[in-house]
Amino acid sequence: MVAMTKKVKIFQIIFSDPSKTFYCGGDTVSGRVEVEVSEMMRVSSLKLLGLGCAKVEYAKGKQRCRQEAEYLRHETVLRLQDQPTDSDGSVVLRPGNKYEYTFGFELPQQGQLVSSYKGKFGYVQYCVKAVMERPQQPVLECKKCFEVEEPLDVNTPDLLSPAGGMKEKKVTCMFIPDGQVSLNAKIDRRGFCEGEEICINAKFENTCSRIVVPKAAIIAKHTYQANGRTKTLRQKLSSVRGNHIISGMCDAWQGKTIRVPKIKPSMLGCNIIRVEYALMIYVHIPGSDKLILELPLVIGTAGLGSRSNSVSSQDSSASMTSQSWVSLRMPSEPPSYCDVTRDCRLEQPLTPLLDDFDGDDSPIFMNAPAFQYPAPPAYSELLLRNRTSFLLSVCSQRQTHEKKVFSVSPKT
Repeated sequence: MVAMTKKVKIFQIIFSDPSKTFYCGGDTVSGRVEVEVSEMMRVSSLKLLGLGCAKVEYAKGKQRCRQEAEYLRHETVLRLQDQPTDSDGSVVLRPGNKYEYTFGFELPQQGQLVSSYKGKFGYVQYCVKAVMERPQQPVLECKKCFEVEEPLDVNTPDLLSPAGGMKEKKVTCMFIPDGQVSLNAKIDRRGFCEGEEICINAKFENTCSRIVVPKAAIIAKHTYQANGRTKTLRQKLSSVRGNHIISGMCDAWQGKTIRVPKIKPSMLGCNIIRVEYALMIYVHIPGSDKLILELPLVIGTAGLGSRSNSVSSQDSSASMTSQSWVSLRMPSEPPSYCDVTRDCRLEQPLTPLLDDFDGDDSPIFMNAPAFQYPAPPAYSELLLRNRTSFLLSVCSQRQTHEKKVFSVSPKT
């Protein structure tokens, strides 16, 4: 909508399908422009523009960096149906009537557009703009934005291939060598979608005198280019951590998972804005820089099909869990001790070891030594013991009471 004059009562754009959340390359954007006036008004022409551009703007010292890239420009002149027009194409609008100008245009094919984006120093925006021209009066404009999401398929051979790497770092203490820390990590593919699990296989080795902690995080990197300069922003989206590794020890991750959060797909086709992702596997070393290995990721819009299966399995497991809890509220008979897991060792006891200075992560916790609790007795045996002890205590109390009664002499 636009600030209306006294003559224009309504001037707005309405899409044919308001519930549609986004468009893709090759789709048709259609709708109507509604106009209603409070006084008789002559309109020379009504133009419709379909616009899409990327824009970057930020300050670099005293210099203001700006850059734009155009991806969509469509222009057409709209006409009223069954409405008389003058020789110059103008039309007279009268109060009490609602006039509708219909429009429709096709977006460029896939690969020629980039997805909508809004960041700290730039954006990619698409909109439909209506321009009303009136003789000897200011031009009126109104616009309505729409989202574009270009499909990014992760089922290509390149994105289905594994990725991995190896890094090592020599640690020193006051310029004296203090051993080294190394890591070797691998993931089974590079392309993922929102909600999928990334399985990490990694091996860590610590030969220095310090206690180190392996971690992994999904990193988003936003790159803005303007006036030949580049500005990059990095953001940690989600993270996991492993157990601490003391001096001279190793640790291995076998299928440790980290979930891809709700994020926008990778944007790789824009000339001035790029959105890239990476899996950062690193080792926190107290008193030294981190040992970092980054594996590139591509977040797409078409998954491998495992996401729906995993979601449905989680839903089914959740429903089964809820049903099991409902059934446990009023049991028909006591549970059996045979169903209790006999290995009662604590996996992650909360024993603080040292402080971790890695951002907002929690303190490091160490593992307690393995301890095997004795097996619990059978339920029938325990019930028999309780009943026997109860009967013995009752008999003992009764005998004691009888002895006291008979020992008291009658009053004379």
